[in-house]
Amino acid sequence: MLNDFSERWLPVLEAEMRTVLAGGEAATAVHYGMMHYHMGWVDAALQPVNLPAGKRLRPLLCLMACEAVGGDAAQAVPAAAALEILHNFSLVHDDIEDGDETRRHRPTVWKVWGAPQAINVGDAMFALAFAAMQRLPMRGVTADITLAALRIFTEMCVALTEGQHLDMSFEQSDRVTVDEYLRMIQGKTAALIGASVAIGGLIGGAAPGVDEALRRFGQSIGLAFQIQDDMLGIWGDPAVTGKAAGNDILRRKKSLPMLHALSNSVTGARFADLLNRPGFGEADLPEALQLLAAAGSQEFATAQMNAFYAAGLDALRQALGDRAESSLLWATAQWLMQRNT
Repeated sequence: MLNDFSERWLPVLEAEMRTVLAGGEAATAVHYGMMHYHMGWVDAALQPVNLPAGKRLRPLLCLMACEAVGGDAAQAVPAAAALEILHNFSLVHDDIEDGDETRRHRPTVWKVWGAPQAINVGDAMFALAFAAMQRLPMRGVTADITLAALRIFTEMCVALTEGQHLDMSFEQSDRVTVDEYLRMIQGKTAALIGASVAIGGLIGGAAPGVDEALRRFGQSIGLAFQIQDDMLGIWGDPAVTGKAAGNDILRRKKSLPMLHALSNSVTGARFADLLNRPGFGEADLPEALQLLAAAGSQEFATAQMNAFYAAGLDALRQALGDRAESSLLWATAQWLMQRNT
């Protein structure tokens, strides 16, 4: 079912995004070409290619939610495009802020064209995401629903920047609590997934309160999704994830398992000393993994992930009632929790 839905709607979504990001003037061809490069449509020479461009999870959830409440997913296509463009704007800027030189196995926009141009490209994609939302009336969506969808979209954008602020501030902080971390991913990851489902439900004609229940579903699943990523970054199979074993430990990433071990009364001081050891590297991974095991950090993260996942399914039941467990949203949540990459 999920594959059928994706095969049906991904080409429609791609066409909508290409229209929104098309550009047109020869003088600004490179400006839009940089956007197309990030989206996986062209190479660094701006020649057409067809490269992997991510899961397109957020727009698909938007379209699924629209159908789940009895609406026509075609009406939600502009919003789905807006959500994916907005997500990709955040990635362009994240890469600059984090100093990441590669994304999806090739150089990032800033690495190819420089940070100033990449910042400008991200700014343009942010604006064009709103332009995509404003195409909803072309699909028969009323002005009232369009404005309501824009309100949710705008709130989500603010939450996204709050989450990114916290994430960057954590890099300069010696001590970050688990609660502070959960607040950060609520903004950086969960807000966008929650908005995707809520906007789809709103456009589909959800009854009052249903769109909010759908948002809670998306937010909870988003939190579970991020915690799962945290665990894969430490305990994932390198042959499957494509990342080195213990990659997030080597990066000293402030992920949930790492923060839990650092806050543990038994292992915290030893783990902090290990991470701060001069020349800390791969040879120290076995000791780091032993300390994470002694703290029960994998078990703690798993319990947190499962709790958010269960809360998400409860919210979906509130939104859809007896239809929840047969919905594509339910199936997608299950699929996300079973992934290994």
